[in-house]
Amino acid sequence: MKKFLALLLSMAMVLSLAACGGEDKPAPEGPDQGTEDTEAKTVKVGLICIGDENDQGYTYNFIRGKEAATEALEAKGIHVEWVPKFNVGEDSTCEDANVELAEEGCDLIINNSFGFEPHMLKVAPDYEDIQFVACTNQASWQDDLPNTHNAFANIYEGRYVAGVAAGMKLQELIENGTIKPEEAMIGYVGAYSFAEVISGFTAYYLGAKSVCPSVTMKVKFVGSWSNPTEESNAASALADMGCKIISQHSDNTTPATMAQSKGAFHTGYNNDMSGVAPEASIIGTRIDWAPYFEYIIEAVANGEEFDQDWCHGLDEGAVAMTPLNEKIAAPGTAEKLAEVEKAIVDGELKVFDTKTFTVEGKELTNAFALDTDGDFTPDSEEAVFDGAFHESYHQSAPYFTLKIDGIEWLNSAF
Repeated sequence: MKKFLALLLSMAMVLSLAACGGEDKPAPEGPDQGTEDTEAKTVKVGLICIGDENDQGYTYNFIRGKEAATEALEAKGIHVEWVPKFNVGEDSTCEDANVELAEEGCDLIINNSFGFEPHMLKVAPDYEDIQFVACTNQASWQDDLPNTHNAFANIYEGRYVAGVAAGMKLQELIENGTIKPEEAMIGYVGAYSFAEVISGFTAYYLGAKSVCPSVTMKVKFVGSWSNPTEESNAASALADMGCKIISQHSDNTTPATMAQSKGAFHTGYNNDMSGVAPEASIIGTRIDWAPYFEYIIEAVANGEEFDQDWCHGLDEGAVAMTPLNEKIAAPGTAEKLAEVEKAIVDGELKVFDTKTFTVEGKELTNAFALDTDGDFTPDSEEAVFDGAFHESYHQSAPYFTLKIDGIEWLNSAF
């Protein structure tokens, strides 16, 4: 009997210790607890890219956004299984890529190039449960398909900031006697004469002009988003015309390396190009896709809807500046850029303030046909009001196509 009582007492003590065990060993926190509420969710995401990470520009920038979003989502208990497809053409191979990713069970498919959207839209109706995103486009948000989406960023804000850095460098060269005021010329390598490119280089020019009033710009289009040789040739030609700074809306680093070889300065796009042109590249700007990727993947994971047309800029961290190369930047550039960025975010500075530019010698006072073929017209809405042209206000995709005074187009390419 005593042994039986002792056994009961021993069992009671074990149960008591087990009940109190949490005091010595706290229960694990976070998504690894294994409960139904905290179990990690997995979202399968297809990413169709026009290039690959080796371009060190456009597609590489998407990969950076993908990696940053993945890390942020893991911290929220959301695991992302990426299925990328690289070096896809803006042709039927894009349609094939969308079908393949849909058949592989992707919950979300992201298309990263402007020319991908028409092919994506052929596939989306057949997969109503999958969300399709066309980055840098404008058709999805106004179609009748609830599973298609557009996204862009106010990259023109970053272009303006980079232009300020370029203008300060030109003004420094003028003040130290290296060049005359009339020699303050910028060369710009553009992919196509589309609104996206026009909006960007106009903002860049206006940023430069805000600190260097005598600046002018020449633009040479190459007819391709990514052609390293033609981009290099365009930069070379612009430098030979006397351009002291080269900038670009194209995917590769060759304008930067060519600028350096020609003794010109440079501001870049998509990536910090000071690594390949340390004596030339002052700064760059890029779209940071991480905030958008995090937003849409989290929505899909939680079974929630997300914007059909999304656009943010410096305010949400969707536009970022690459590190300033202070070894060659004009003195005071860092402080000035911080001031300009704050003014843009606060709404005190309007990039396309109509008092800062003219078209054929006249101030812009009314909205008018923004593009002859209508591709970028935001549903005939007024784009000019409150003393400024409001870019990406009616839709995320840019629609600024004005040829302002001070910028010379050397050719055009559609």
